[in-house]
Amino acid sequence: MFTYRVTVATGTTYYSGTNNYIYVSLIGEKGTSQRTKLDKWLQNDLERGSVDEYEVKSERELGSIWWVQLEKVKFLVEDDWFCRYLTVCTPSGDVLHFPCYRWMSEENVICVRQGTAKRPFDDKMPELQSHRQKELQDRQKLYRWKLWKPGVTKCIEAETEADLHPDVKFDDDKRADFKHSFYVAIGELFLKKFVNMFGDSWDSLESFQRIFWRVKSVTGNFVVKHWKEDWFFGYQFKNGCNPCLIEKCREIPEKFPVTNKMVCQSLRGSTLEEEIKKGNIYIVDYKVLDGVPANVINGAQQYIVAPICLLYQDPENRLMPIAIQLRQVPGCDNPIFLPTDPENAWLLAKIWVRSSEFQLHQIVYHLCGTHLLGETFCIATLRQLPAVHPIFKLLTPHTRYTLEINTRARSDLLGKEGVIARVVASGGVGQDVIAQKGFQSFSYQAMCLPDNLKKRGTEGLKEYYYQEDGLQLWFAINKYVKGITELYYETDEDVLQDTELQAWIKDLAQEGFQDLPGIGIPSVLHTRDEMCKFLTMVIFTCSAQHAAVNNGQYDWSCWVPNSPCTMRQPPPVKKDNISIENLMETLPDMSQSAVQMAFTWHLGRPLPNKILLGSFDEEYFTEEGAKQIITEFQKDLEQIEKRIQERNKRLPLSYEYLKPSNIENSISI
Repeated sequence: MFTYRVTVATGTTYYSGTNNYIYVSLIGEKGTSQRTKLDKWLQNDLERGSVDEYEVKSERELGSIWWVQLEKVKFLVEDDWFCRYLTVCTPSGDVLHFPCYRWMSEENVICVRQGTAKRPFDDKMPELQSHRQKELQDRQKLYRWKLWKPGVTKCIEAETEADLHPDVKFDDDKRADFKHSFYVAIGELFLKKFVNMFGDSWDSLESFQRIFWRVKSVTGNFVVKHWKEDWFFGYQFKNGCNPCLIEKCREIPEKFPVTNKMVCQSLRGSTLEEEIKKGNIYIVDYKVLDGVPANVINGAQQYIVAPICLLYQDPENRLMPIAIQLRQVPGCDNPIFLPTDPENAWLLAKIWVRSSEFQLHQIVYHLCGTHLLGETFCIATLRQLPAVHPIFKLLTPHTRYTLEINTRARSDLLGKEGVIARVVASGGVGQDVIAQKGFQSFSYQAMCLPDNLKKRGTEGLKEYYYQEDGLQLWFAINKYVKGITELYYETDEDVLQDTELQAWIKDLAQEGFQDLPGIGIPSVLHTRDEMCKFLTMVIFTCSAQHAAVNNGQYDWSCWVPNSPCTMRQPPPVKKDNISIENLMETLPDMSQSAVQMAFTWHLGRPLPNKILLGSFDEEYFTEEGAKQIITEFQKDLEQIEKRIQERNKRLPLSYEYLKPSNIENSISI
């Protein structure tokens, strides 16, 4: 009789342990061990956070162990169990690691492969090939594509989070925090609405202070002091909640007939032609919003515009707005607003731009550009890559909780009765149109930060910290991905011969992006460089890019006039006679303002117990070579953190969103 010592680690979150029976069997090349119940006399086995050791007997030496089989049997009532990992110490003293990180629900059986990453052609035995195929077949039944809306990426087939498999749902700690923050937000909302219940429109800009109490955001308080100032208006295009739209102006578009006479005072005696040649003129164009139907809230029509804004980088490196046109087609009823116009006219024009920024940021750059993209990467990974595959091990930490947060968003935020429909100008039909038009403007090139920045021509834009920090992170992630993939793919031919990897990219292109062939997602990965770049994009999108467009939502929107979620009056058709009363009637009312503060806090708040970029509490890679590369990646992130901290000490307003200590590994909020 041969004795194997099996160590079993149970999850550390609430309700991870079980009182059901768990049986273990070892399956190897020479046979199968005895089926052994994990039960020690007078001991509470498989409790939350426990690491228990058991003896498993076998009548013969098993040789190479292919997998550990776990079987769950109900005792009185169903009691789910989360297994973190197992180790097996063989009779010869070898210790084998079996990463699991899966829930066992109801009475089922799972088979856990040994931790060494294997490509499909590494498994020579028919039994191992069959195991891979069955795992994928089972997963493809659990995780199915569904068309959410025409013209956007596909999503997971689930109406609510209850329809999701436990492996991709929030753990109980995460779920409890999510619910708690939601109730806190609702409590704040009702309190602020109660305090301001005797009124509709605000009577002055200062009156917004009546819902600004208890705001602890350093950036939010900075916004209150500076939001009217032109330099700060321009600053937000570089380092605000959406730093992804600004681009170099190479020529003034015909639809935006700005003349030298209009802007000569702003250009300090220079001309547009001279400053364009110097690379100092930038443009922000909200053309995606053109023609989008605006929401109707409580019977009242709301309004959306598609402005164009011209900006000048002055000798002090400030990005100063010099001209704003609120609609795409020029005309006598569509004036070009200038800094030399009456104060209220210029301020209202900037507020309209900021409201358009709110719509475009939330739908195109936040929802479509991170959440929906991340969901397609997650679904394809679950459907096409078995747990033993090196790319599954690489990507799965960056897909954690994404399916649940997106499923919740579709029902709670974006549904017919969701928050967006109730307070945002682009809610309802508008959000669908913006998403469709936004995806039409996307490209694979634009998803890759270095290519994106090059296309937008921002290399000469000063104090653009999103660009500065983002590139550091992109190259650190790229180095990490290259290091991991080179362990398993020595040649380009290895990439082409990996049938599971090719099925993954094909599933993405042909299913996830089925309605979007123009984006240019490849359906085949031909070389190691192609693979490395694509995987870098996936990880960057699900971590750093999401942090850049998510984490500042409350900072920039808590002072409502700076980022109005809706506008209640049509845009001005002339510059004269714009009063403070006109501004107040246009800005969100008291109720809308309170809701905006509540839901942007809920979505953008710092999360407790978040898993940071480069942190792997679930260790999928067991090889020393891979562990060393992970350690190097963590050191690179530490250096980036230090450089950002040192730079921020010199700034009047720190740019914190791309500090590695503020970046989650995945899209989970």
